[in-house]
Amino acid sequence: MLDLLSEKEKFTEGYQLIGGVDEAGRGPLAGSVVAACVVIGPDFVIEGELEKVMDSKKLSAKKREELYKLIREKALAVEIGVVSPKIIDKINILQASLLAMRKAVEGCKTIPDYLFIDGKFKIPKISTPQSAVIGGDGQVFCIAAASIIAKVARDWLITAEAEKYPEYEFAKHKGYGTALHLAKLQEFGPCPIHRQSFAPVKQLLKK
Repeated sequence: MLDLLSEKEKFTEGYQLIGGVDEAGRGPLAGSVVAACVVIGPDFVIEGELEKVMDSKKLSAKKREELYKLIREKALAVEIGVVSPKIIDKINILQASLLAMRKAVEGCKTIPDYLFIDGKFKIPKISTPQSAVIGGDGQVFCIAAASIIAKVARDWLITAEAEKYPEYEFAKHKGYGTALHLAKLQEFGPCPIHRQSFAPVKQLLKK
């Protein structure tokens, strides 16, 4: 179970609103990259089902959706930021991920005064003090909560795209480069939500 040690340290330093930020969808060949920001205050406690919050990759889809609802209920603010495949191709996936994170933070109705970011990069172009934490989704509660929000939101978005492009079966692989997805890419070629700068798609476009 995760604790609130990192957050409490910042509360004792005088910060009142701590935000955790993470993204989902850096690796897929298709679909948007989605980031989330989850904001908590000094009164927040981890109790009940919230004790199951951890890195979203270690949870089942069903458990993630249950925790998604709970985090939205209990946090002071929850916001997502979405960056499209076209922008990913234009500015690269790292910059797109950081942009999605910035959108999530700036979209919060309750603006955090300190941020914990998953990974080794801080978010550019925001003045909020922040710490980048490598493997943060396994160490810092509010980052783990953000990882769940981002993952569920992205899964919903790509599943909606599956209705537009049923031949690719996006609901099954969520745009990741699985054997099924690569086979569909070979058969049908890229569609408008494929990331043209990613190698398997790029190679097909060259043909």
